[in-house]
Amino acid sequence: MKRREFLAGGMAVAAFTGAPRAWAQDYPAKPVRIMVSTAPGGMADTLGRLLASHLTQSMGQQFYVENRGGAGNIIGIDLVAKSPPDGYTFLVVAGTITSNHIMYKKMPYDVLRDLAPITQLVSLPNVLVVHPSQPYKTLADFIAAAKAKPGQINFASAGVGSNLHLSMELLKAKAGIDVVHVPYKGVGPAMSDLIGGHVASMVSNVASAKPHIDSGKLRPLGVTSRARAAALPDVPSMAEAGVKGYEVLNWFGLFAPAGTPAPIIARMHAEAKAMLTAPEMKQRLAGEGAEPIVSTPSDFTVFVKAEMEQWTEVGRAAKIQPAD
Repeated sequence: MKRREFLAGGMAVAAFTGAPRAWAQDYPAKPVRIMVSTAPGGMADTLGRLLASHLTQSMGQQFYVENRGGAGNIIGIDLVAKSPPDGYTFLVVAGTITSNHIMYKKMPYDVLRDLAPITQLVSLPNVLVVHPSQPYKTLADFIAAAKAKPGQINFASAGVGSNLHLSMELLKAKAGIDVVHVPYKGVGPAMSDLIGGHVASMVSNVASAKPHIDSGKLRPLGVTSRARAAALPDVPSMAEAGVKGYEVLNWFGLFAPAGTPAPIIARMHAEAKAMLTAPEMKQRLAGEGAEPIVSTPSDFTVFVKAEMEQWTEVGRAAKIQPAD
């Protein structure tokens, strides 16, 4: 009897431990959604579509992008946080995900509880740009005008609490200026209105701004990295231009709902790494000022925690009052 019970138990354990491997081999069995928590256009959307294309070819099943912009990325993030952890919903999002908590008193999700970080995708500096019709030729001109006309110069952003919004908030705090925030549902709509002359300025990620800088549709005043950006070598850093100690880097990452099976997380990490380390992809991203970053899920989790702590401190320094 004991021998039969032992053998039966052993078979049950074998079946249990073998099931995830077999299940993972059958995955994906249906189309997979990659949520991008901004409107079409901008770096998050570009990365989401590049990843979807790579995964569709590599895994033999359709991966598609769904854009859900609004509320500083919160709408799209919340949809993923509340999605079944079955490997059929993922999130490509900007670093905004680690700063939204300083903008709102109540959040519908907890980043560290409800989401599983998979990997950071890319990192890149931002750049302060203005419409060519504006009189500011340098960062010093912009700061001087803002001080002379407090509350009269406006700036667009990808949304309340976005990295682009907070980049300007940090500039406001460090330079002692007052400029008016005009939030949009993503980089694309904000950039369109800036190019159209409907707003005066914007802090954009370099990848989204560079084509318009090259074409003369936008004028760059300063990049947010500590040193000059390789993609914009003629543009000084804000620290170099006189705003001492200023540095902000934008980044984008891949997440899944918390509880997504480990084999699926591992497969998605491996596929993201394969895409980002391909020579042609590295060259393309470098041309846009972006650096591929492939971090392990555990390292990315540590990074996300550190970013949340950093932006909490920035929010306090900028005296940002969370909205209800």
